[in-house]
Amino acid sequence: MPRPTLVFVAAVAAAIAIGLTAKFYFADSRAPAGGFGFSGGPATLAGAPAQSYAVPNLAGKEDSLANYRGKVVLLNLWASWCAPCRSETPALERLYTDERARGLVVIGVDQGESASAAASFAKEMSLTYPILVDENQRYGNTYAAVGLPTTLVITRDGHIARGIDGELTLAQMHEAVDPLLGAH
Repeated sequence: MPRPTLVFVAAVAAAIAIGLTAKFYFADSRAPAGGFGFSGGPATLAGAPAQSYAVPNLAGKEDSLANYRGKVVLLNLWASWCAPCRSETPALERLYTDERARGLVVIGVDQGESASAAASFAKEMSLTYPILVDENQRYGNTYAAVGLPTTLVITRDGHIARGIDGELTLAQMHEAVDPLLGAH
């Protein structure tokens, strides 16, 4: 291939790669009316069995998603440095305290941080729902977390009902879990 053609092909390939990367990383992750944001990532897992890994909780004891079978689970992947994670955390706590009597459990899974960083965040935010510390990010890798926060809604029988990438409001959380809580 002549040199100018090679340069042109390389430039086009680079432009396509930059465009796809920008769409992937800078897509508005807040849910528009009628949808839940970016269409790839965790959204593609709906209907699949939820995978579970034993990781430490804040008390240092092993815990896992499998321990909550029989409950509707809102599994939230987060990190303390993540601004949208911080922003949505009060709504997660409110959802948990309001709906746990109906069979909902919120599980926060810290991604890639130390137990002390996760514990400090949980204390700062006055969290009462279970926090797991996934230093190796197994949950994030398994659940196709495009970024943080990533939320999965899991049915009582352990299947993924919905995977959502990005920050959620309390109303969006209710929209995701309420249909499953009504079916005891």
